[in-house]
Amino acid sequence: MEGNRQYPIRLAEGLTVLGHDYFHHYLIEGRDRSALVEAGVSATADLVVSQLRSLKIRPDFLIISHPHVDHINGLPALRDAFPDAVVIAGEGAPEFLAHPRTGASLVADDRFITRFLAGKGLQTDRPPLSEPPSLEGCRVARDAESIDLGGRTLVFLAAPGHSPGNLAVHIPKDRVLLASDSLGYLLPGQGFFPIFFTGYDDYMHTIDRLESLRPGFIGLPHQGTFAGKEEVSRAFAAARRAALEIRERILGDTRPDEEILRDLYDLSYRDELTLYSQDNIIGCCRLLLRRSREATKGDSK
Repeated sequence: MEGNRQYPIRLAEGLTVLGHDYFHHYLIEGRDRSALVEAGVSATADLVVSQLRSLKIRPDFLIISHPHVDHINGLPALRDAFPDAVVIAGEGAPEFLAHPRTGASLVADDRFITRFLAGKGLQTDRPPLSEPPSLEGCRVARDAESIDLGGRTLVFLAAPGHSPGNLAVHIPKDRVLLASDSLGYLLPGQGFFPIFFTGYDDYMHTIDRLESLRPGFIGLPHQGTFAGKEEVSRAFAAARRAALEIRERILGDTRPDEEILRDLYDLSYRDELTLYSQDNIIGCCRLLLRRSREATKGDSK
């Protein structure tokens, strides 16, 4: 983790990060309305609600970057606290969430993460989810659609490669990019764990597209932010390199898949990634192996 920082942290005019180091939630304020990007897990929800109330903010929009456990399981509590807020998700997110296997894993993983955070002193009185969250009634944001908060416009960018319905949020006025998990999972002091779960080529193209926006600030949902031209440039380069290196490692290994998978797991399951269950990370490694084999254009990267 980055250290025992005190949240909320005001990063710039109209931009505040809530939550804690494991889960970042971004509050964006305009003259007329506000939006909260990222819903986190159930164990962060009450903290985020309390932080919003301390700022005297009731968000008008709750933006789901993608329908994975650590980005959507806090939504039921946020909806209860802010029932008038419009929920926004990307194309494909509601369908992914509706799959029975998705629901079962979201509930199991929420229970595991709640226990993990409690062990780190981040207890919550809220019990883990007993049923999966829903995106019923949400607004589906398509690529390049935008909302105006009053002097501050949010542009939604479809960001394929990591998850169905993955959305990045761009604030052109402020040169801010809230990248979802599009660059990977940041391991402080170590770089990115690549997570091209739905497609390697898509993942790399998304990194290229986001970099072409020339943001001056990147907000990640876990563990950190990047600010300034050089730091941002290094982040994109590190994300791209991490994905390329793990794909080359996989394709250059001639052993049976299960042996490759075990090595990937042993390499990955440590430090901040122990926030997730062993089954979760094994599933992630299995997807990395599969998508590496499916890719056709990655070697040109």
